[in-house]
Amino acid sequence: MSPTSLQETQVPGGTRTRLELRVGGASVPAILQLPTTRPERRAPAALLLHGYSSRGEVMADSVGGALLRRGIASLAPDLPLHGTRGNPLELQSLRNPLEVARLWRLALREGEEGVGFLRSHPALHPARVAVVGYSLGSFLAVRLAAVRREVGAVVLVAGGDLPLGTPLTTVARAIVDPPRSVRSLAGRPLLMVNGRQDPVIRPDQAERLFAAASEPKELRWWNGGHAVPLSMMEEAADWLAARLGGEE
Repeated sequence: MSPTSLQETQVPGGTRTRLELRVGGASVPAILQLPTTRPERRAPAALLLHGYSSRGEVMADSVGGALLRRGIASLAPDLPLHGTRGNPLELQSLRNPLEVARLWRLALREGEEGVGFLRSHPALHPARVAVVGYSLGSFLAVRLAAVRREVGAVVLVAGGDLPLGTPLTTVARAIVDPPRSVRSLAGRPLLMVNGRQDPVIRPDQAERLFAAASEPKELRWWNGGHAVPLSMMEEAADWLAARLGGEE
């Protein structure tokens, strides 16, 4: 992954840099936030994966800011067909499973490159990298952690298993199978944060995925729908800071 820095600004607790990351032949916009640390210290970091119709900047502004206040760096890329990379509504019109699978593999590859970028950054600790996914990003996050053993902790916000009993579930499970992925964490800490009235990722979906995971794991609920309250973002950031630590 070859980054091009477009703009760097000072923010409370560190710096915020807009990047263009080259993955294969694609240009991936992303926001890198680095905490202010002593030169000899390396900070932990998290890859932040946004939800459907969103973009990396939303994750950077919310959970990324909470992590930065705790001395944790973050990288928040735009997923394929999101942000400046296209129109996410194109996903609704896709009828070719092969194209859906191609986009999924592309997103997974970019996620793997994102983990590699964080682990190789001179200001960051290569053994203290986590992944955080919201909604659509949670499906990608748990699969990414399954294939990249270097991911040390996982936070899934509004995530769960695929819905049961729909015509598309069988086809979709051939591409993404969250319970199989979560079983591959094998001892790495997992936090799931879900809404009790979420109509998008329903409580039963969250409970099925949580049941498939091994310890250590924790499931926390907020009393609401799909939108995450600020208080739960802060709780998730605290949980992650406790597992990754702040500065080295």
